[in-house]
Amino acid sequence: MTDKTNIQYNKQSQKARTLFINKNKDYGTSWRILRLPSLIDQIYIKTDRIRHMEEGKIPKIKEDASSEYIGIINYCIITLIQIELAESSQENLAFEEVLQKYDYYLKEAQSLMNKKNHDYGEAWRNMYISSYTDLILTKILRIKQIIENEGKTNVSEGIEGNLYDMINYSFFALIKLTEGNEKQ
Repeated sequence: MTDKTNIQYNKQSQKARTLFINKNKDYGTSWRILRLPSLIDQIYIKTDRIRHMEEGKIPKIKEDASSEYIGIINYCIITLIQIELAESSQENLAFEEVLQKYDYYLKEAQSLMNKKNHDYGEAWRNMYISSYTDLILTKILRIKQIIENEGKTNVSEGIEGNLYDMINYSFFALIKLTEGNEKQ
């Protein structure tokens, strides 16, 4: 089952990566100006929009949940890059450097997914897509609390771990949406 999952994951990650590359061509690294709370709010906006769609609210903008999940993935990776570069004030990064960092975090997320799939037996395949949305919203609230706690946690994973989980929940949703296996 893991080979199938990795093939599906890679197909969806190529879509996210392509969008990231194209947005970088349009906007460069303008996102470098965003602080951590602003990036988390961007992820929140996308997730909240998905939740409204799941609750039957008809969107006026014709982007579907899949495009929002891809946006969540890309904003999570951008946030990981921002955390890494926190001490740097350099706003403009070379495209090759940005893409190298993007690929690194994408690979790390997939590696984590494979480890968790081994331990949990791909339980995500039996979950509702709406559960991924709720779990992402939960992770966002956790990150906001960690930010309020000035980055300190007692026993919990930090911001990065929550970001990786949100990336993987988004990939699971994309895979299930592609398969048409959504449970309502």
